[in-house]
Amino acid sequence: MKKNVGSMDRLLRIVLGVALIVMAWVGVIGAWGWLGVIPLATGIFQVCPAYLPFGFSTCPMKQG
Repeated sequence: MKKNVGSMDRLLRIVLGVALIVMAWVGVIGAWGWLGVIPLATGIFQVCPAYLPFGFSTCPMKQG
């Protein structure tokens, strides 16, 4: 699958995902915090399925 998540987007997704998972794990927020797995996975794999139908990408354009 073609990567469509750029470096800044990737960093934000990973930080948000880990934060949600940790908050759910320690009981600060409810079980919905485990949804942090989604941004964490899309950040790690650099592919966002929600971007695909729209052809959206935060990756830098290649020259040439």
